[in-house]
Amino acid sequence: MKVLSKLIRVLTVAPIMALATLVTLYVSDPNMFGKTYLFVLAIVFLCVLPLLAYPLQPIIPHFKDKGREGQRNLAMVFAVSGYVLGCITNLFLSAPVMLWFVYLIYLLSGVLIVVINKLFKLRVSAHACGIAGPTALLVYFGIPFAVIPGVILYFSALWASIRMKRHTWQQFVSGAFVPLAMLVVLHFVFLLF
Repeated sequence: MKVLSKLIRVLTVAPIMALATLVTLYVSDPNMFGKTYLFVLAIVFLCVLPLLAYPLQPIIPHFKDKGREGQRNLAMVFAVSGYVLGCITNLFLSAPVMLWFVYLIYLLSGVLIVVINKLFKLRVSAHACGIAGPTALLVYFGIPFAVIPGVILYFSALWASIRMKRHTWQQFVSGAFVPLAMLVVLHFVFLLF
């Protein structure tokens, strides 16, 4: 069970879920990205860059001796950096609205989790955010069947996180509310413009 828990946690990290989301969106409608290179850049900023935190943690001085917590913090730094770089790239490459929506939900959710966890000393689950957010995005963009695998992955990761003592169920559930709240906010903001 320990191996299964670890495998579930690894396979459901936010960058892998982002990759599955981007590929699903691209297959469903490549025009949503405007140009193919914007799809590739989205993979770099939302998937590759955040994943680099894991192999680089042992060699980055400030994080290398801090164990799992250092890895978690570095992953958030790399993830938010990728989201910011994606938004900057969007500005220069005139990305379509849909891609702005994707980057902004990731950026705002990531920033909100950092603020909640650092300012209020809570441990809202970024892992849960990384599953719930992509599932909500897929449904929002007209792929309702995404709910089924999304729910299965969410509850599998919840079980694995509790089993491995990474999160309580309250931390995991609260992590899922962050991207859902950001999706609602962005929906109304985008309606105004």
